[in-house]
Amino acid sequence: MPERFLDGFNLHALLEVTPHSAWDWFTGQPLDIVITVVAAVILRWLALRSIGRVVATTLARSDARRTGESSRAARVLAQATGSAHERHRQRTLTMGSLLRSMVTFVVVMVTVLTILTTVGINLGPVLATAGVGGVALGFGAQSLVKDFLSGIFMILEDQYGVGDVVDTGEAIGTVEEVSLRVTRLRDGQGVVWYIRNGEIIRIGNKSQGWSTAMVDIPVAYSENLDKVIPLIRTVVHELDQSPDWTDKLLEEPQVVGVESMTGSVVTIRVIAKTAPEQQYGVSREIRERVKAAFDENGVKAPVMTPFGPAAGAR
Repeated sequence: MPERFLDGFNLHALLEVTPHSAWDWFTGQPLDIVITVVAAVILRWLALRSIGRVVATTLARSDARRTGESSRAARVLAQATGSAHERHRQRTLTMGSLLRSMVTFVVVMVTVLTILTTVGINLGPVLATAGVGGVALGFGAQSLVKDFLSGIFMILEDQYGVGDVVDTGEAIGTVEEVSLRVTRLRDGQGVVWYIRNGEIIRIGNKSQGWSTAMVDIPVAYSENLDKVIPLIRTVVHELDQSPDWTDKLLEEPQVVGVESMTGSVVTIRVIAKTAPEQQYGVSREIRERVKAAFDENGVKAPVMTPFGPAAGAR
């Protein structure tokens, strides 16, 4: 009986098949999945490490560039735009964080699709459904996508930042918040404006780089310009040497000469290159000092009437 049972049961075949099937199991789908996951983890780690190095290098170069500034204009701009440096740092960190999120999303999606393919799931219907849904979402939310893309490029290119005075075409005011979708600013009357980034066609930034103070000084036609112009040059030179204004002026203001002559009025123009948003204070200070110098030296202003300058004033 045992011999008949052994004849019907191939023990050697069982011993040969079972270990081989177990090895096939370990070297089949599970091993492929493990390799895929490990490769995805390594790839993500390398990508995030590269992004981190790029961010660190960018910040280090920015710090080195600011440390190496030696000219007066560079020092004044560095001091006046210290917030701009911090904004550059925050913008770099924000873009680094955005890139890390995008890398993580892409790696996870590719890994999941690869695993689904490995286990034998047909991705055709899934991808077709996702494609139809993506098209529908694209048509329905194209303005939202446009806002987000515009916000990314605005932050990446540093077109403006919090604290800047900007002209968006729709409103002029101080930027209070910049997000990927909307920009919030407050105008001179205290009104808060929410502007979608995708709807901004142009941006005029009044706080970026440097500003220009343009001062027109009227004097009577009868005044001797050989006396008036050197007097104004002396005033602006003293202003440039004043400790209270050296951190606002990038260079000594220039008296460019006579800008216009109308009736009894001769207009002399002064141009001053200033730190961002300092042009208004510099303009007022120049007018005040020139007026005091005119009074001290007997320089007369043009005679004005309700209809304009007096035609025959001398």
